[in-house]
Amino acid sequence: MRAMICFAALFALARANLVADNALRGGSPDGGITALRGGKKMDMAGLLPKHIEDGTYTPLIRNKFELEEALDDIKRGFEAKLKKEANLIRVSAPLFVDKASGFNDNLNGVERPAAFSPRDFGNLTLEVPFSLAKWKRWALLDYDLPEWQGLVTDFRGLRCDDDVDYLHSLYVDQFDWEMRIPPQSRNIETLKKVVRRIYRAVYETEQETARKFGYRPILPEEIHFASSDEIASAHPDATPQQREKIICAKYKAVFVMGIGGYHANGRERHGGRAPDYDDWSTPRDDGGFGLNGDLLVWHPVLKQQLELSSMGIRVSPNVLLKQLRISGAEERLDLMWHKLLMDGSLPQSIGGGIGQSRLCQFMLRTAHIGEVQFGWWHPDAVQQCTQKGISLLGLGAGADLAIFEQAE
Repeated sequence: MRAMICFAALFALARANLVADNALRGGSPDGGITALRGGKKMDMAGLLPKHIEDGTYTPLIRNKFELEEALDDIKRGFEAKLKKEANLIRVSAPLFVDKASGFNDNLNGVERPAAFSPRDFGNLTLEVPFSLAKWKRWALLDYDLPEWQGLVTDFRGLRCDDDVDYLHSLYVDQFDWEMRIPPQSRNIETLKKVVRRIYRAVYETEQETARKFGYRPILPEEIHFASSDEIASAHPDATPQQREKIICAKYKAVFVMGIGGYHANGRERHGGRAPDYDDWSTPRDDGGFGLNGDLLVWHPVLKQQLELSSMGIRVSPNVLLKQLRISGAEERLDLMWHKLLMDGSLPQSIGGGIGQSRLCQFMLRTAHIGEVQFGWWHPDAVQQCTQKGISLLGLGAGADLAIFEQAE
């Protein structure tokens, strides 16, 4: 009871702060879910898909300790399979990097990193990485790993500008991995070979989890490969997300190749990518561009695609220069990491990140990522989930809102 009353006070305070913040920003005075994006006011989309809101949803696990054990089993089991399939070794990961080093992942180039200056070093800015895409490539050099061997980390980070909904969180946890490859192996064959190894670990993990919890697995033994240009031609009036949903509904597991860069008309090719880690500009034999992609699986409860991994062959010095020029970001060549790549110090590699919470959300068939991860959620979102019987980890996990109101 004391914990519930304590949460009630925090819940009321959080909601009051958001109401006041909304009023200052010109948002809805009743505290509805309103946000600013790009300086413009917007109402956030519904928390859950309509069929979840209108229907009934029953979690596979209701006991919190059993849930925590399941999450640990899935993560440990998957990591062991990943290390075996892809020949990876586990290494430690940094929680922050020097902004001036250029080691942080720029994502789409517009997101704000969480940053701070140490008390005694006010001129130094440290950033919490969005991912370890660049750091891992340096780590391959630092650990002196041979070709066709790689490393994997248990990465934790923050993404201040990410969406906050049933699939997205401000908190990032992923298996960040990187493998050293020979320069002559920067090709589509290598990409597909490594994708199949990564997918094998996903497939086997679902088989084990399905047996343990008694549900029917849906993943095929082999993943389907598709080009972003190919599915754009097949569905020209659909958005990239709609195209993913169409093809993932059909094949259940898909690797969409060619993410980032631009079409001849100047439009982004199936989404944005920073110019300095994945190769999204090299022509492929199938007529498409890019040696990267996203690994998608079909979530049977949400009835939509779920991106588990973004990965690709990394830029060579020539490709880096080309993509920086295309993106108008040539000033990055003055950063330490970029200098190391341009002078040939950094090895050629392939790498990516596999979302731990996304993986668990798929394996346990949860409707909300907050069921498998301690994140921050809008109080109205917590209330909506509670009313639907969806218990979020941490504050507000399944507590009775009537008790909150009484405590106020």
